[in-house]
Amino acid sequence: MKVETKFALINENIKLACKRADRQPDDVTVIAVTKYVSNERALEALNAGIEHFGENRDEGLTSKWEVLGDRPVLHFIGTLQTRKVKNIIDKVSYIHSLDRLSLAKEIHKRAKNRIKCFVQVNVSGEESKHGINPEKVIPFIQELELFTNIQIVGLMTMAPNTDDEGVLRNCFSRLRKIQSEVKKLNLEYAPCNELSMGMSNDYIIAIEEGATFVRIGTALVGE
Repeated sequence: MKVETKFALINENIKLACKRADRQPDDVTVIAVTKYVSNERALEALNAGIEHFGENRDEGLTSKWEVLGDRPVLHFIGTLQTRKVKNIIDKVSYIHSLDRLSLAKEIHKRAKNRIKCFVQVNVSGEESKHGINPEKVIPFIQELELFTNIQIVGLMTMAPNTDDEGVLRNCFSRLRKIQSEVKKLNLEYAPCNELSMGMSNDYIIAIEEGATFVRIGTALVGE
């Protein structure tokens, strides 16, 4: 199926989800996760009107950047090793996986402009997932005040791989509650207005629970 057709279906699902949640579809940004697809497929997505692309490895992001140029907004969505920051910092607009001070220091050191970052939170508590403990989110964000090249635009999480709607909703709603607590602090460097949550199998539920960025790979650009 063509990316253009898939994108239209996803946008229709977003409209319906937003209607159920009394939200506006324009508040939701779709990130095409292109880590498993060719540069040609990524170009097809760009020509279909998709403006945001996500990669989880520095090599993949560099490859897509070389092909797509500065037309799309690039997001780094995977675990970011400190030593790899220099490879992506001048190519991305968003980093979705800030989860430790050593990484914040390196981003601040390497960035020429203020980088929009999401703090990754391990809401589910699964050992296989990265991210900081929910109870440590606010203390962690407060420690980031001195890193003036970083803006904390929101929080990110990955839900458990399950079809249990209750489990998914609980995960997403917990992240939204943490976000609300951060916003109450009124920190200039951490407005925390965004929620990056939801992928191909659960983005509709994520939107109903407040997601503003959804990271969709298989359902959008997969063959």
